[in-house]
Amino acid sequence: MSDPLSSLALTCRRLFLRNHVVDVRIGAHDFEKHGPQRIVFNVELFVPLAGSTPTRDDLAEVVDYDYVRQVIARRVARGHIVLQETLCDDLMTELMAHPGVAAVRLSSCKPDVYPDCEGVGVEIIRIKDAPC
Repeated sequence: MSDPLSSLALTCRRLFLRNHVVDVRIGAHDFEKHGPQRIVFNVELFVPLAGSTPTRDDLAEVVDYDYVRQVIARRVARGHIVLQETLCDDLMTELMAHPGVAAVRLSSCKPDVYPDCEGVGVEIIRIKDAPC
């Protein structure tokens, strides 16, 4: 199966935020409810070239990376989240609402939950006007 975003590679600019680490109050297990834990976010925004090719070398002409960080920070600030799926769905809804974004790939990973693996996480991909 090919990458569902590969067709966007020719018409979009891919913006990414890699390994963005945020302390988040998240988890369903009792041991996860005593304080925040590290979550590693990876986000890719696919922005059509027609709407993201600057002509004046001005930040207002593109989707700003700070937008992604702010979306994450706002959601995390709302309080404890039980599931990574809920967190990712909430973030995806807001990221996809941006008028300049055609598609999003988003993952979250808890690197400190289990000692016998690098991490546990969730990844979702959405393309505007595409069935899930």
